Amino acid sequence: MDMNAANLELIIQQVLASMKGTANVTASAPAASSSIPKTAKVAMLTGLEKIEIKEYPMPEVGDDDVLVKVEGCGVCGTDAHEYKRDPFGLIPVALGHEGTGEIVKMGKNVKVDSAGKPLAVGDKVVTCMIFKDNPDITMYDLNKQNVGGADVYGLLPDDDVHLNGWFSDYILVRGGSTIFNVSDLDLDSRILIEPCAVLIHAVERAKTTGILRFNSRVVVQGCGPIGLICIAVLRTMGIENIVAVDGEAKRLAFAKEMGATQSVNFKDHKGIEALAEAVKDAFGGYYADFAFQCTGSPVAHANIYKFIRNGGGLCELGFFINGGDATINPHFDICSKEITTVGSWVYTLRDYATTFDFLKRAKGIGLPIEKLITHKYPLEAINDAFVTNLKMEGLKIAIVNE
Repeated sequence: MDMNAANLELIIQQVLASMKGTANVTASAPAASSSIPKTAKVAMLTGLEKIEIKEYPMPEVGDDDVLVKVEGCGVCGTDAHEYKRDPFGLIPVALGHEGTGEIVKMGKNVKVDSAGKPLAVGDKVVTCMIFKDNPDITMYDLNKQNVGGADVYGLLPDDDVHLNGWFSDYILVRGGSTIFNVSDLDLDSRILIEPCAVLIHAVERAKTTGILRFNSRVVVQGCGPIGLICIAVLRTMGIENIVAVDGEAKRLAFAKEMGATQSVNFKDHKGIEALAEAVKDAFGGYYADFAFQCTGSPVAHANIYKFIRNGGGLCELGFFINGGDATINPHFDICSKEITTVGSWVYTLRDYATTFDFLKRAKGIGLPIEKLITHKYPLEAINDAFVTNLKMEGLKIAIVNE
């Protein structure tokens, strides 16, 4: 009895101690909010080729908003165009739309992400687009409407919030925006989600032709980040006969790491006829069943028809801005060959979600997706990051906050 009493007293003491510890934890629960600084740093494009680090008051988090501490963001070609020419007339603007980070504060109405997955402080997230009140764009839109007409963080006019782009240390995701919980992906994978979604959409567009199949011979022209990811997406689908075309030996070598079976350097061939023959030889004496045009060059677009067999298909996705006119011969390039052509522009919400599975699958079969990120810069060195991007000294350039 005495031993039981002693044990009982010990147990009671342990329970009380535990309750006391819990009380202390509960009392300090708002730690996540209290650790949020009063100001945020934002890389603001204030003039052509001039980004300044600005500091702004931390905005209030509304009932439908999410405050995210930015961990990283890729530099997109669109960012580079805005940096150099401001084609969208947005200056001053906080750029960066390939970003990801950790939720540090949520409005009381926020419970789940855009796919219905629970959200909580500490979750890693990405954003897609801001749809406002467009009922035609939904997660499971059967019409496959893309999101090209929606707004995007990183290309928003500046306002009194300022935390509108991912090139910052915090971003305020407003109510009505899309947001996805991607806590099961590592940082590099999360930074690559947005450009990978572009290629998921392009391949889905290509599949609508009925020409792109498991055993298709596929040529991918342009081995920048977009073309390289295109090769990886095709490879995860089981397509193995892929020829990469580019003018840089290093990029062509990496194309083979990403799944291309053969490569053709256009600098080694004089004239389009010689280049087309080289592509044909790379396929063992056949032209391509399907082609992906991933450059922003009108000349490259005009050339690619010569690589495709009669009855073949083409997906053009290289022109995210007006790159100029291409000269083709409608008779020889399209009509007599009966080429089926599709264009691709950004993505749908469903494509965005599919991208998460693609990234896991790519790693599962050993594709070195993470090697696409060749340079990482802190936010304070963002101008250097853009210079590196414009010099084409790497592949994917990223801003990473420590």
